[in-house]
Amino acid sequence: MADTNFNPDLKTLLEGEAGEKSISRYSLVSATAKLAREISDEANAEGEILTEKPVSLALGKLLDGDYTIEEPDEIKDL
Repeated sequence: MADTNFNPDLKTLLEGEAGEKSISRYSLVSATAKLAREISDEANAEGEILTEKPVSLALGKLLDGDYTIEEPDEIKDL
């Protein structure tokens, strides 16, 4: 996994390739929290001790493109 910065540029997640808004901030926060919980739960189930915070790992996976966020059209303009 690529090195995650303390303050990553989240514009790449919020905007599409053409600079258009692609996802809402709410969806980004919600998806990051859900993925962080999954990472934490998986580590606990395997008895693994995480050296990084689950939220940092989740953001890293989202920035690396390992996961994508899809949101319904109804909330894209919120």
